[in-house]
Amino acid sequence: MTDVRLTAWVRGHVQGVGFRWWTRARALELGLTGWARNTGDGRVEVVAQGPEKSCATLLDLLRGGSTPGRVDGVVERWSETKDGLQGFVER
Repeated sequence: MTDVRLTAWVRGHVQGVGFRWWTRARALELGLTGWARNTGDGRVEVVAQGPEKSCATLLDLLRGGSTPGRVDGVVERWSETKDGLQGFVER
């Protein structure tokens, strides 16, 4: 299985509602490394690395409607992994 890097920008009511904590918990359950952070424009940026199937599952969860707050849309970018990520943290 190939490892990939997923970067997802989640828009909606996703700041101040436990969204980053929820994302971290799901990513750790899937064995992914990376981070989630609030952006200045109200979105949450999620970077996750690991098996492609696990990253795709996380993306489905982000879009799935069971997140804290309200997700209005998710834009994703797929790329090659980068060194230096350990664990999954909220920034």
